[in-house]
Amino acid sequence: MELLIGKTLNELREWALKHNLERYRADQIYQWVYKKWEDNPERFTNISKELRKWLKENAKFHTLEKIERVEAPDSVKYLFKTEDGHLVETVLIREKDHWTLCVSTQIGCNVGCKFCATARDGLIRNLTAAEIVDQLLWVQKDIRDLDKPWNKVRNIVFMGMGEPLANFNNLKKAVEIFVDQKGVDISKRRLTISSSGILYQLRKMAQDPLLRNVNLAISLNAPNQKIREEIMPITKTNPFDELWDLLVNYPLPEGRKITLEYVLIKDINDQREHAEELARLIKPHRKRFKVNLIPYNPSPILPYERPPEGRIYEFQKVLLDNAIITTIRWSKGQDVFGACGQLRAKREIPLLNRGEFVKN
Repeated sequence: MELLIGKTLNELREWALKHNLERYRADQIYQWVYKKWEDNPERFTNISKELRKWLKENAKFHTLEKIERVEAPDSVKYLFKTEDGHLVETVLIREKDHWTLCVSTQIGCNVGCKFCATARDGLIRNLTAAEIVDQLLWVQKDIRDLDKPWNKVRNIVFMGMGEPLANFNNLKKAVEIFVDQKGVDISKRRLTISSSGILYQLRKMAQDPLLRNVNLAISLNAPNQKIREEIMPITKTNPFDELWDLLVNYPLPEGRKITLEYVLIKDINDQREHAEELARLIKPHRKRFKVNLIPYNPSPILPYERPPEGRIYEFQKVLLDNAIITTIRWSKGQDVFGACGQLRAKREIPLLNRGEFVKN
């Protein structure tokens, strides 16, 4: 059986012609899968029964297996298994009036941020484009029958397991499928790629006509080389000054800003002096940046702590006093260990709706 998920429309058309199907059949299948979130060809009502039967026997519409769905008041975490037996986590986040989906691009991660649980296992492998796209398809199938606006994911953030830009080609293909108006049709303004700041891949993204038109978020997490290198060892080979110069000159679409993500870790990068140094760095370029302060999400396998709430607000005030757009992102998904930096931790997860446990 051939996997159809993860194919662009042109690739699906080529597949149809290879199997002596009319070209327009590919367009029909594409819309059933990416517009109506249907994975059962028996329900493809605008094609013949014979073709439906043939598709049932010869085509696959998922590459991931949904293992578990764990709910919290502000989020839902999905646990998937790949065909080679690895686990992938995806988090659906409830915003004020829409859903945001946090998707993974790798199994594990080799960036090695010391405060991130996902990095503990290192990198196992990249996810394929099909595995990235399938995370959305499973979630959309799950929510498609809800009332609007809750029956469709509005925003996608590549902030799950892994460094998205280290899986550049598969990331780009997934983005191409997500923004295709004949299919998923998510606005480029509602897609965000989060990166740890690997210079080579960032330069490649800046030159790519598709990826440079989606939103960029950078995990900065420090105001200088010394602190950033301490908690993000990749800074040794991707120096802070070079990263900052790249960001200051990054080709932004009109009206967009780069998001600087700053995880606040108690007694590491959360002091007033750190806020003032960060403000001095950003202020001359404040029209092109906004700051997301992320209070650290504790993990049972890591030694770091969240700063006191008062210190978090003091840090924000320093930036606001310098006319820098700054929000505090109180991470969602902590109840299911799906918040920032908590994915793929070794733990027991209480299944809130059944009172059972699953280990991963």
